[in-house]
Amino acid sequence: MNENINNIDQTDLTFFTNENGNSLLSRFKATLKDTQLFDVLVGYFRSSGFYQLYESLEPVEKIRILVGLSVDRDSYDILQYHEQMGMIDLESHKRTKKQFQENLKTEIETSDENDNKLEIGIRKFIEFLKTDCNNQEADKQIGGNGKKLEIRAYPSKNIHAKVYIGKFHPEDRDYGFVITGSSNFSESGFIANREFNVELRKTGDVKFAENQFNNLWKESVDISQDFIDTITKKT
Repeated sequence: MNENINNIDQTDLTFFTNENGNSLLSRFKATLKDTQLFDVLVGYFRSSGFYQLYESLEPVEKIRILVGLSVDRDSYDILQYHEQMGMIDLESHKRTKKQFQENLKTEIETSDENDNKLEIGIRKFIEFLKTDCNNQEADKQIGGNGKKLEIRAYPSKNIHAKVYIGKFHPEDRDYGFVITGSSNFSESGFIANREFNVELRKTGDVKFAENQFNNLWKESVDISQDFIDTITKKT
């Protein structure tokens, strides 16, 4: 006999659907306070998502966000050519940065998000991009740029994954967590939409996800300054 979802202790669940108080945002708020490093791999993110999370991200020492790009056909073909020929990625990196700036500008100009949330989310995002990481040794170990937040774009292929990886402090009894499923980095994905996400806690799963993320991160293009420039100069 199926057990009514209302009779299940929500704190025992590792699935998050944004129903009955069982939101992904609530789970992040519960786990991020103990998180040292937080990695995000998504197709896209929205400032509304950062607005919802920024207070919970304050104690996190390092945040890395890796996004995919929706590139036009010609740009995609050129990127593929460079990849296949093993050529230096200078041109593809320039195109990635330009495409990201155009996408971001269009997103902001056409956004249907609450203006106040959008403004606060963007302001806090830029603040985090400019803030020094308070654990420079840990940042150096992952090849960081010395800042609390970095954002990169993956130019070669569209990213369809939605993966959130948290690594706890070394003295913690657990290594970390992975949450994956349908939620993109947005208010809708965290709260409003009916989603389906699951949390994994086995050390092997977390390290596997961490390794996959690091491999993609190495192949990506730093767009942290491009985000700041686009917001401050072009919008």
